[in-house]
Amino acid sequence: MNLFKKKDLNKLLSERIEREKTYGFLDLFLLGIGAIIGTGILVLTGIIASTQAGPAVILSFLISAVSAIFIGLCYAEVATSIPNSGSIYGYAWVVLGEFPAHLLGWTMIGVYILSAATVANGWTGYFAALFHDFGINIPAQLLKSHSQGGIVNLPAMLVVLLIAFILTRGSKESKAINNFMVGLKLFILLLFIVVGVFYVKPSNWTPFAPFGSSGVFAGAATAFFAYLGFDTLATTAEEVKDVQKTLPKTIILSVLVSTTLYIVVCLILTGITSYTNLNKPEAMTYVMQLVGQHKVSMIISAGSIIGILAVILAFTLGASNITMAMSRGGFFPNTFSKMNDKSGSPNFSIMCIGLITSLFAGVLDVKALANLANIGSLIAFATLCYIVVKFRKMYPDNIGGFKVPLYPIVPILGIVICAFLILNLDFMSWVSYALWLVIGSLIYFAYSKKHIYN
Repeated sequence: MNLFKKKDLNKLLSERIEREKTYGFLDLFLLGIGAIIGTGILVLTGIIASTQAGPAVILSFLISAVSAIFIGLCYAEVATSIPNSGSIYGYAWVVLGEFPAHLLGWTMIGVYILSAATVANGWTGYFAALFHDFGINIPAQLLKSHSQGGIVNLPAMLVVLLIAFILTRGSKESKAINNFMVGLKLFILLLFIVVGVFYVKPSNWTPFAPFGSSGVFAGAATAFFAYLGFDTLATTAEEVKDVQKTLPKTIILSVLVSTTLYIVVCLILTGITSYTNLNKPEAMTYVMQLVGQHKVSMIISAGSIIGILAVILAFTLGASNITMAMSRGGFFPNTFSKMNDKSGSPNFSIMCIGLITSLFAGVLDVKALANLANIGSLIAFATLCYIVVKFRKMYPDNIGGFKVPLYPIVPILGIVICAFLILNLDFMSWVSYALWLVIGSLIYFAYSKKHIYN
């Protein structure tokens, strides 16, 4: 049994399905922005500031941004060299072998599912806040998971299923809806910044780092979740126009634009009120209410309800694309890679991912979900940085239209930063990830090993 049997690069590339090229530069950039600017800025900023970093949350996001840029550069190189929808799963199969490929693909499916569930979980706070503004109070038991004192987070479950349904309509339709949602989200962020800057009191930034450097780094480990969206772009490679130029530009630009917005919003949030008051998923609407801007608060709630859906869409799309690609390689049953005749989408994969994500969104709390997603993504991204180095040695003549600058310093620093952030995650995150790997290994030995197409 050869667990590390590698896939021939040319054979993998020849097995790509010719899908319609629907994503241009603006579409892909908006998909990246839609995935990155979501729960990180609308939900996690206040929670991280209150519980881990204080006003120094801006440093937490900066540290995470640096690691995201290094990883994004590595993604851009391998994604243009191996422009398949499977993303890291496909890269690992060529460079590391089939068992590592299976575990990394399985890891990223889990990361995307947990990320979408986290977003949906945080989305409920804005949904309930908007209804409250109109005098409608949804029973608290239906807004929280059992671990948070409720029964189930019902709105989160339902919205995930709605997004999965939208994705089954095809990439053209889902792309148009995504672009609208992202545009709306950018509008509410700019509205918050323009209004909120007049209520900032610099005295609220003192003490700047109340939890010390350890809090800043722990916050960075949690905040890394906010940048996960850029990697979903690589999973769309088969549907991108001029992939060699478009993909690298959109990955890097989406991270830079998102980082700028994160820092500005964090400064305003912690400047309007003490960081101790921000331990809530709807922190932006909360601070607007504090300063008497109730109409702005309602607009932000309404816009967030729609805008956050773009994040769920991007992660669900990423998970279903990897599932489809792994099915195409024999790691999962053929049903998962069957394309719907009308929409041209892997609808069975999309609905399965939607159902699992819906369940997680309903029963787990937001911070636990984010940390679980973080440990899997950080391990996968550290491996990706190593894959860049290994791929260059194995296929020096097959490098795509983009090369990582300052090679090999950038991929090495990517590995180091990922390892550092991993060490700042809690023990239960390790236990949960180990359990996820055990489940993935059982699937590999029970099914995948017998059906893989080498």
